[in-house]
Amino acid sequence: MKGERLAYLIGIGGIGMSALARYFKHEGYKVAGYDRTPGRLTQELESEGIEIFYTDSEESIPKEFSECLPDIKVIYTPAIPVNSRLLNFFKREGVKLIKRSQALGEIALSRKVLAVAGTHGKTTTSTLLAHILQDSGIGCTAFLGGISKNYNSNLLLSKNELLVAEADEFDRSFLQLWPDYAIVTSIDPDHLDIYKEITAYREAFKEFILQVKPGGSIILKDNIDESVLSGTKAKVLRYSYGNRSDYYASNITVFNGGYYLFDLNYPGGVIKECTLGIPGWINVENCIAASAIALLNGVTPEKLKKALGSFKGVERRFDIRINSSKCSYIDDYAHHPSEISAAISSIRTMYPSRKLTAIFQPHLYTRTRDFAKDFAFTLSGLDSLILLDIYPAREKPIEGVTSKLIYDDVKIGDKRMLKDTELMAELDNIEIDVLITFGAGDIDHYVEPITNYLKKRYNV
Repeated sequence: MKGERLAYLIGIGGIGMSALARYFKHEGYKVAGYDRTPGRLTQELESEGIEIFYTDSEESIPKEFSECLPDIKVIYTPAIPVNSRLLNFFKREGVKLIKRSQALGEIALSRKVLAVAGTHGKTTTSTLLAHILQDSGIGCTAFLGGISKNYNSNLLLSKNELLVAEADEFDRSFLQLWPDYAIVTSIDPDHLDIYKEITAYREAFKEFILQVKPGGSIILKDNIDESVLSGTKAKVLRYSYGNRSDYYASNITVFNGGYYLFDLNYPGGVIKECTLGIPGWINVENCIAASAIALLNGVTPEKLKKALGSFKGVERRFDIRINSSKCSYIDDYAHHPSEISAAISSIRTMYPSRKLTAIFQPHLYTRTRDFAKDFAFTLSGLDSLILLDIYPAREKPIEGVTSKLIYDDVKIGDKRMLKDTELMAELDNIEIDVLITFGAGDIDHYVEPITNYLKKRYNV
């Protein structure tokens, strides 16, 4: 990768791609890229001096780049369609095309890699791990799957060898990493549009675990079965929220607003009276996993405890926008039944006697088809539901697959289906106590309008 000073990113506005764009700019590359539509991340990149174009055409490529073909670095996200004009232009010109995961894998080759994998919890856990290392003074470079509220970025930079990476199983991307330490939070089936079979999904995780280097450690959630560990030469350690494991919480106390006080048990002893700067039992579970790797990499118990208390969370991950007795609002990226279930459980603990209303935007036709009944069962744990149309992302419609597959099986009376364009007007007709937005699509566009609406309506 040395010597190439021009980097062009196709799909530059994505959370993972934008971190790479920032990294290469920091490394001295001239960076430009394409994305389908402007957004907050593209605006931020442009303000940092990165040129971005919104036309999928070779005519949009800056002259400085087109004159240096094929000797430029072109990185693309697998979410880009195969018929992309830009993608096919670079192929015809003989440019070596690198997937996002391959670029990250190349960067990781010269680093000590701390990777966080799993169907759920990757972003919060990896961001918290990066924060612990930064706050403790050790430091790290980190490629994050969300915007850290402590650093207002999805990229942290350091001169030391530690690299924190969110290891994404989509498109088998995490198999580009050979970690020294790895967390696996869960192996609940997902992305069956890619894997087709549940067994193939589990086999990919097994392969990832096998890639953890001998002499390293795997921090595994206590309920993941032993079958995925076959053949590993790394040390295996277990973690849990409250069950006795190598790393677990005890003497747990819940305070108003869902904040927790707990003792953190680890093989070297007990760290008494820890608090986490964000609420929810699911985040305590995530912090135990992050703490395990931090302790194994030189963070002292005293500095760990301080860092946990100062963690501010991640945008769109159990993101508390309003917290008032009049009205509360939480935005969450959850888009899998297990994630939504854990979030609802955590919110019920925070607000045990309050009415929960959720707005859910299903993500992908295939995921809706594969998990419709699981979604319906999980969403039946709410008091009120607003269900939006499916966000297609990279997919084309599948005949017979709509949000109604979920809606018909939701076992609560207070439910409604809406177009997203009807959402803000519909809020006027609902008495809101605790509101949650769930989804990985463009529901994020409504977070600020909903926040402002509720603040004005309830004077909070």
